[in-house]
Amino acid sequence: MTELKDKPIGIFDSGLGGLTCVAEVRRLMPNENIVYFGDTARIPYGTRSRETVLEYAKQDVAFIKKHDVKMIIAACGTVSSTVGSIPDFAGSVPFTGVVIPAAQAACAVTQNNKIGVIGTGTTIRSAAYCKAIRGIRGDMKVIGNSCNLFVSLVENGLTSDDEVVRIITERYLTDIKREGVDTLILGCTHFPIIADAISEFMGDNVKLISSGAEAAKYAMNYLAGKGLCSDRKEEGTVVYYTSDSAAMFEEGANAFLGGELHGEVIKIGIDELTDQ
Repeated sequence: MTELKDKPIGIFDSGLGGLTCVAEVRRLMPNENIVYFGDTARIPYGTRSRETVLEYAKQDVAFIKKHDVKMIIAACGTVSSTVGSIPDFAGSVPFTGVVIPAAQAACAVTQNNKIGVIGTGTTIRSAAYCKAIRGIRGDMKVIGNSCNLFVSLVENGLTSDDEVVRIITERYLTDIKREGVDTLILGCTHFPIIADAISEFMGDNVKLISSGAEAAKYAMNYLAGKGLCSDRKEEGTVVYYTSDSAAMFEEGANAFLGGELHGEVIKIGIDELTDQ
C-alpha cells in the first residue's frame, strides 16, 4: 500500500486556469506527484448558478478522490467561493480552495487597507473574498468587480500583448483603480496569464496576489506541518485529465505552465463525472 506521504496531490479547475496552481506546486514541491482535472467541457463555471457550481464541484472532488490523493486543491475561484463555508467538503481528505490563502496574503501586504478583488460573476456575488478578508482584518475596505470575459480571453489563447485584453482590462479595472487600492487579488486562476496587462494598468504601486499561487503555498505549509511531504528524490509526475479534447487541452496548457506539460493528458467522458 502506498505510504500516505507518497500519494499525489489532487488539483482541479473548470478549465486550464488551475494549471497556474500546478506550476506553482511543481516549483515549490518538485518531488510531489500531481493529478489534475480540468473540466473543459463545462467551462465556464463562473456564469453558472450556485447550485450548478456546487453539483459540478461535488463531481470533480469525487473524481479526484478516485486517484487516492492526500490533499485536494480547488484551483478555481468560483468553486472556492461556493463551497468554502461547507465543512469537510472533501470528506476525510484535506481540502483547500483559493479564497482563504489569497485573503491572508492580501491582508499581510496591504499598506492602506484597500484591497481589490477581481473574479467571475459567481465569485464576486458570493462576497466570499470580502467575508474572508474582513474575518482576518475588520478594518479593510474591499472593492470587487466581476471580470467574466477574462476567462474566455485566456482560454482562447489571448495574452497581455493583445490589444483586446488591454481594452477589456481598462474597462473592468477603472473603478477599482479609482478607489486607490494598493493590493489586487486575482480571484480566478486564469487571470495570472494576463497579469502583465493588469499590472501595467493598475501601476507599479499595486501588488497583485495570485490566488492559485497562494493556494499552492498553503498546501505546501499544510503538508509540511503534517509531515506529509514526499521523501522521494526524483521529480514528481503529473497526470492531466480533461472532460473535452486532450489535444486542445495540451495545445492551450503550455501558456499556463510556462513550458512543457511533462505529463500525460487523458480525456474522460462527462458520464464518468455524473455517474459517480
